[in-house]
Amino acid sequence: MGKVAAVDEPAFRMSREEYRIWAEQQEAGRFERVNGVVVAMAPERANHNLRKFRVAQALDAAVRSGGLLCQVFTDGMTVELGDSDYEPDAVLRCGSALPGDAIAVPDPLVIVEVLSPGTSGIDRAWKLQEYFRLPSLRHYLIVWADKQQIVHHRRGDDGEIETLTVKAGTISLAPPGIAIAVEDFYA
Repeated sequence: MGKVAAVDEPAFRMSREEYRIWAEQQEAGRFERVNGVVVAMAPERANHNLRKFRVAQALDAAVRSGGLLCQVFTDGMTVELGDSDYEPDAVLRCGSALPGDAIAVPDPLVIVEVLSPGTSGIDRAWKLQEYFRLPSLRHYLIVWADKQQIVHHRRGDDGEIETLTVKAGTISLAPPGIAIAVEDFYA
């Protein structure tokens, strides 16, 4: 993950509460808290931003088309895991709506990360392990920003993780019971 030069980045561990207070005071930058330490995220490239926009659009369209009681969030919403606070590029959760002032998604069903040059290894290894610590998580999609390719990690009913690389066609996300076309992420 890259550095943001103009931000006074703390070099010590913070509790979740301390981190939230600190993050609200920052005038610029995007951050995650990993094992209690604040990590600045690099500025976003156009391909990355466009891809996560398309991902959120496709997930939202599938949820609405299916008439499901689910919400799709883009980055900015936090997924809390132990001593870490991550901001995935997109999150889908089902059930009653989160309160309007919520800043965290406690029960994500689908998490999506769009690869960036600086975070590819973290998203493909570290966050894969981290995210599946969440009992609610069933799907983790890793989306390439610059080529049409998605890695779909899916937790089955037996708890086993199955991994598929998909370059075209449909990805089934059950639960919640939707299907998305890979091509919709790259339209």
